[in-house]
Amino acid sequence: MNRRERLVRTMQGEPVDRPPVCFYEINGYDEQPEDSDSFNIFSDPSWKPLIELARDCSDRIVMRGILFHNTLPDPVDQIASVKTYYKDGSRHTIKTIQSGNYLLTERTRQDPDVNTVWTEEHLLKSVEDLETFLSLPAPSFSGIPDIAPVIKTEHDLGDTGIVMIDMPDPLCLAAGLFNMAEYTVIALMEQALFHKLLDRFAMTLWHQTEAIAKALPGRLWRIFGPEYASPPFLPPHLFKEYVVAYDTPMVEAIQRFGGFARLHCHGKIKSILDDIASTGCTGLDPLEPPPQGDVQLSFVRERVGKQMILFGNLEACDIERLPTSEFEKKIRTALEEGTAGEGRGFVLMPSACPYGRHLSSLALKNYEKMIEVVEKY
Repeated sequence: MNRRERLVRTMQGEPVDRPPVCFYEINGYDEQPEDSDSFNIFSDPSWKPLIELARDCSDRIVMRGILFHNTLPDPVDQIASVKTYYKDGSRHTIKTIQSGNYLLTERTRQDPDVNTVWTEEHLLKSVEDLETFLSLPAPSFSGIPDIAPVIKTEHDLGDTGIVMIDMPDPLCLAAGLFNMAEYTVIALMEQALFHKLLDRFAMTLWHQTEAIAKALPGRLWRIFGPEYASPPFLPPHLFKEYVVAYDTPMVEAIQRFGGFARLHCHGKIKSILDDIASTGCTGLDPLEPPPQGDVQLSFVRERVGKQMILFGNLEACDIERLPTSEFEKKIRTALEEGTAGEGRGFVLMPSACPYGRHLSSLALKNYEKMIEVVEKY
């Protein structure tokens, strides 16, 4: 059974020769070690063995966001002025939105040795900022999805893996406009106003999801953002309001065209697991074990495993810090719990990946152990 067949059969709930093993963001395709760009951490030689391992041995799930002709991917960019400059080796970006005499500002920074973007100043910092943002013209939906990158990636992968369409939900776009402290206060105390913000983004995302699902039927999707409403950030009843109500139409559109909708929700999911299932999704990740999460994989498998493919159960920090003998125990536990009893399928996967320029030898050994254990399972 080749790697693509293994993943497709897992999504369809059919028997496979062994559980797939995916390295999440590390896929051996998108990393470009020969690219000398100062912000490309994968140019460090320490990453080369892992990139090759992912390319040659992992069941590759390559994520792709979909752009639209005539529509910018970031709804803020459609109404913002954007300036980028470099200082002390870092790349700084400033976005500003002018509304009369009122100015909204966002500042981000990317450092060359860390594969992430830090938000130093969030666009919205108060109820007044939110009201100002909502008074601006809502982004319009136009154009058609540009599916060419997906088709090319699928062709390049051949029988080694699949493409997964990557899509934020309305909560992701809304919550990301604030720092976490301000977001949680406004989401709790200004619920009617926050719903208006969610509605603003939902109108575009629902149309985009429908258009993409129709143009690219039958694919795996990842919907990210639900974790913003998971405990302890918000109480479970608001998860229903801010996630279930807005993500269910996305799930339904994806699956109406034969796709597989996977919800991405870090953290403590025990109290919201039934709500996640109520969206109708057929996949869930990253299923973090305690103490990062609050539920064992065996419980999730028993509760929703017949509906959902379960992805994950390995914590990213364990890859970097646990001795390989200890990490192997976690791999085996995840495999045993993820495949026990009746269920749709399980994909062994970490919750994220290292993001520093130098990959430690310990992390590499732990990735190698994932492949070794799964291939013998």
